[in-house]
Amino acid sequence: MNLYRAVRAVTDSGGDGPVDWTAVGTAARAATAPGDLTLSAAERQGYADDVGDARDAIRAAAGVEFDLPAHVEVQNRHHWVDANVATFRRVLSPLSDRVELTPALARSANTASMAVALGFLANNVLGQYDPLLLGDGDHQLYFVHPNIESAATTLDVDRDRFRRWIAFHEVAHAAEFGAAPWLPGRLERGVEAAISELADGGLDREAMRELDVTMTAVEGYAELVMDRAFDREYADLREKLDERRSGSGPVSVLLRRLLGIGRKRRQYERGKAFFESVAEARGVAAAAAVWDRPENLPTDEELDDPEAWLSRVD
Repeated sequence: MNLYRAVRAVTDSGGDGPVDWTAVGTAARAATAPGDLTLSAAERQGYADDVGDARDAIRAAAGVEFDLPAHVEVQNRHHWVDANVATFRRVLSPLSDRVELTPALARSANTASMAVALGFLANNVLGQYDPLLLGDGDHQLYFVHPNIESAATTLDVDRDRFRRWIAFHEVAHAAEFGAAPWLPGRLERGVEAAISELADGGLDREAMRELDVTMTAVEGYAELVMDRAFDREYADLREKLDERRSGSGPVSVLLRRLLGIGRKRRQYERGKAFFESVAEARGVAAAAAVWDRPENLPTDEELDDPEAWLSRVD
């Protein structure tokens, strides 16, 4: 970790756009220890087995067919930063395209903000399914091995069981995107609309609300199917992770709020409650109807009234 190099990367940032993405990557890597990526043959096989088992179990539990990404990578934190600089740059490209010239001071501030965000996430993300929004190519699946090892130690839980639980969660996301080929396009349009409005100095509340409802369905469905498919005890894992989040220091709490991580937790909880009610009424397979077509997504009101959604989509 080299904080001096991180600061220099930000202060030396250049270009005409709102963010110097090369400097973002340099600064985030410099401020983040990469972590140990020395894996035994058994550990590498463990990741492969967990992903394969998760695919088979989720297919059986959810009644959906889907393929795993061609790219399933076990990464260190610097690898994750590099992959996500590209993702953030891609997602925020509508903003860059609409801003012709950014003053140097504003660009440095934007670059610093993105570097801090990526550095914080690089130290906390355990696994990630990337549907590759606003880009060409295949979807991808990452596991940040140093963070999984660190979290398992901090939480005092079995590493193999914890790694397997993370794998089931990320493969559950692959399942829903595989079942709904229209979903990436819907998210792309929502992101583009929201960012374009921000570039014009406004806030498209309807676009933001629609994105929130869609992501609540995405996170809630993944929680449902991973719980129904997982073949080991998991209640203690979820409880300890929640305690770890709530017990974070003030800087961590502030960054989580700024990055919307608290909102994501609420999406998990609200979405899972919705799908649990659907599954109790009609079975887990019935919940997959949400991915049949865009019109089957629950509305904001239906998320709190699963019976209304069931009546509408039947």
